[in-house]
Amino acid sequence: QVQLVESGGGLVQAGGSLRLSCAASGSIASINTMAWYRQAPGKQRDLVATITSAGTTNYADSVKGRFTISRDNAKNTVYLQVNSLKPEDTAAYYCQADIILSGNYRRLIWGRGTQVTVSL
Repeated sequence: QVQLVESGGGLVQAGGSLRLSCAASGSIASINTMAWYRQAPGKQRDLVATITSAGTTNYADSVKGRFTISRDNAKNTVYLQVNSLKPEDTAAYYCQADIILSGNYRRLIWGRGTQVTVSL
């Protein structure tokens, strides 16, 4: 069974920083695109950033210049460095990965999320 486990969330003051991590484990052959989403209470889940297996990145306009996505393919891990945090960044942050499993099955896997809360 393949799973994604996020970590690194917490409570931080406005202007602060956090580093979120998401590690994939299980019978993984390879991982294509990895992504971070976020969902604030009462709102839809929105895409924050993506990174391909080759390292090409893409960001939502609201986080450009403040957030950086990266990955370590050897560790099957994706990171999200979040800087200059604002109260409107408060949300549960979810990791998603497009995974090729052993046996050549393809699955889109979600993590359970990590909470980021930004105070004034």
